[in-house]
Amino acid sequence: MSACESMNKGGTARLRPLDEVSFYFEEGNMKIYDELVWRGLIKDISSPELEEKLNNGGLTFYIGTDPTGDSLHIGHFSSFLISKRLKDAGHNPILLVGGATGLIGDPKPDTERPMITKEQVTHNFNCLKKQAQDIFGFEVVNNYDWSKDINFIDFLRDYGKYFNINYMLSKEIIKSRLDMGITYTEFSYMIMQALDFLWLYENKGCTMQVAGQDQWGNITAGIELIRKKTGKEAFGFTMPLLTKSDGTKFGKTNGKAIWLDREKTSPYEMYQFFINSEDDKVIDYLKFLTFLTPEEIMDLEEKNKTQPHLREAHKALAREVITFLHGAEAYDEAVHISELLFSGAISELSLAQVKACLSGVPTSQTSDDLNILDALILSGAAKSKREAREFTKGGSVLINGNKVTDETFTVKKAEAFGEEMTVIRRGKKNYYLIQHV
Repeated sequence: MSACESMNKGGTARLRPLDEVSFYFEEGNMKIYDELVWRGLIKDISSPELEEKLNNGGLTFYIGTDPTGDSLHIGHFSSFLISKRLKDAGHNPILLVGGATGLIGDPKPDTERPMITKEQVTHNFNCLKKQAQDIFGFEVVNNYDWSKDINFIDFLRDYGKYFNINYMLSKEIIKSRLDMGITYTEFSYMIMQALDFLWLYENKGCTMQVAGQDQWGNITAGIELIRKKTGKEAFGFTMPLLTKSDGTKFGKTNGKAIWLDREKTSPYEMYQFFINSEDDKVIDYLKFLTFLTPEEIMDLEEKNKTQPHLREAHKALAREVITFLHGAEAYDEAVHISELLFSGAISELSLAQVKACLSGVPTSQTSDDLNILDALILSGAAKSKREAREFTKGGSVLINGNKVTDETFTVKKAEAFGEEMTVIRRGKKNYYLIQHV
């Protein structure tokens, strides 16, 4: 049995005693391996040698993602930040965007992924490459470049013969699909990812792969392929998946992913997402998603316990992530918009800000100026004229930030934001939009 096969479930990440860790904090001598473990960023390791190798620097490593969308999201951000931490510690990161594996689809635990077209994969690859380079400055490679010319017979002869079926069936992601069925296409994904590791090992001097915990089987398969083909040792480790308190993946709100592209998720939306993070998880998110020091995070943890109403940890989380991705001005604008919405003084917002902060709000269209009662019914803020009249006379209706109590008031295109959007607020939190067309 190989060393890799004996570690199918992964090795255990070791952390020093807390008093020793505290000493490192105080002296500023905490090494990268201990910091990653302290942050909860290491789950499985392929070899106990990895601690020393990580601490010494100089490794070329890769982290990969398939171009299933045209933007990275918060889930990617967590793993890519590990790459930056390692880069800052003296290692050399490579980002692999899987133009080839994206055409196949990584097996999901519960169902087969839908196929996407070559054209869409190419488009998504170009988007992700630019985004990753702009945000992180990583070298980006495409596995389609070395996979496209491998014919089926060569694939079986040169790579397939190194994979034992029983070994592949023992991998967790494969085992989870056996009862419901798995196609040969999905089954082959492991070999393709292992091939990527081998190619990067031979052509880029890449000796380590980093990935989420669900990729452990694919990592060890690559390590095994390198050992069998070259007789040399490669390494890998996984990071825990970032989750919410209920165990579901972190990074969605109301079913929508939190994207790194500000055109898909505005800084304001991102701010609201983080500021409303679960209290019992916010410290974990700070460890995963920021470069705040352990001392700063432990201080925020104490404040989160003793003064939770101040939401200092949540504010720090939002500030650090948004500033890293979009700059300090974007963060300041997100805070400003939030304050205006909270106070009701939205008349100061621009049309662009209205669209950014109220995206997803119920929106109705009209080509006419409308009486306030009709506007409330059209927007969904009221179910009937009687109800609309009660809301208006009761002082619970604001149009573009201004309270309206006169039931003869007219909602006009000329007075809308950019002569395009009228914002209706009923009560403290219920917003509606009317788009003038």
